[in-house]
Parts: sequence; structure tokens; C-alpha cells
Amino acid sequence: MNIKSEQEMLNFGRNFAEQIAKSQQDSPHSIVIELIGDVGTGKTTFTCGLAEGLGVKESVTSPSFTISKSYPLPESGNLIHYDFYRLSDPGLMLDDLAENLKNPQNIIVVEWGESIANILPPDRIKINIKYHDQGREITL
Repeated sequence: MNIKSEQEMLNFGRNFAEQIAKSQQDSPHSIVIELIGDVGTGKTTFTCGLAEGLGVKESVTSPSFTISKSYPLPESGNLIHYDFYRLSDPGLMLDDLAENLKNPQNIIVVEWGESIANILPPDRIKINIKYHDQGREITL
């Protein structure tokens, strides 16, 4: 899939939310989405669209400096957005993530997840975003 604008990335996130909401109903554990891509490829923009599509009322911002941000979902659970870019050792954030993974009503988005890959579920959704001259290429 080729995304040519910020608006298209937001729409992709909104549309992806519909699929996530359906699969969450049947899932016995939290849904994890791992976003893979360089700085500036649109990972947080995707997450903004995802949040909007899931009915999150708050504005979503990058968790680059806070490491994680949590947004209540309309029914129950939270959309939890992690960014491990600045952490070579996740330390206590690893415990936080492990705890949030236990709640099947949570939807968890992880950016820069290499340092915590060992605790992410193997059935997580991986979205690769690569920047090129014509926009961004997305593969699942």
C-alpha cells in the first residue's frame, strides 16, 4: 500500500481501527500493533487515526519523551501508545508493558520495539512503514 499524504495516513489508521475493533471482540488477550519505521515515517500519525477510529476523545501525541501514553477507549480498556526509541534498556517500562498486555480490553501500539520484542506476543500485528520519494509504503 502506498500512502501519499498525512491525510491518507490518518485515514489508514481510522480504517484499521474497524478491523481491530472486530478482532478484539474475539481475542482473549490485548491486541498489539508494532509500528516499524524510521523517524518521520508517520507512526504517530497512524496512531492518531487509529485512536480516532476507535472513538478516543483525547488528542493523541507522540510519547517520545514520556515513553508511554494511555487513552481511555469508549467501552472499556485503553489505547496505550509506547515509544521505546530513547531506551536502550526498557527497565520499569518493561513491567508496565507486561501488566498492560494482560488486559484483553487494551489495544497497545509499540514504536521502536526491538528492545522489548521478547515480551511482545508472537501474534502481534506488524506494520512496516518505509519512506520514499512518492510517499510511504506500508506492508503488514
